[in-house]
Amino acid sequence: MGETLYALAVLACPVGLGATMWFMMRGNKQQETASPAAAAHGEAEVVALRAELDQLRAELRDERSSSRTTAEDGPR
Repeated sequence: MGETLYALAVLACPVGLGATMWFMMRGNKQQETASPAAAAHGEAEVVALRAELDQLRAELRDERSSSRTTAEDGPR
């Protein structure tokens, strides 16, 4: 009985690791076969985020230039 429990304990690690690898590989295949509509949606989101980033950079650049102008004028 003790040898059987020892054998089960020794096999539990490799079997669990194999099952984990199998589930991970199976999940990757589902991501690879995503629909073209999902890929287009992702690309559209990237374009929108880049536009937002450009807008925020422009606002930051405007704020910096206005603060420099105020600092150069100095207090009166």
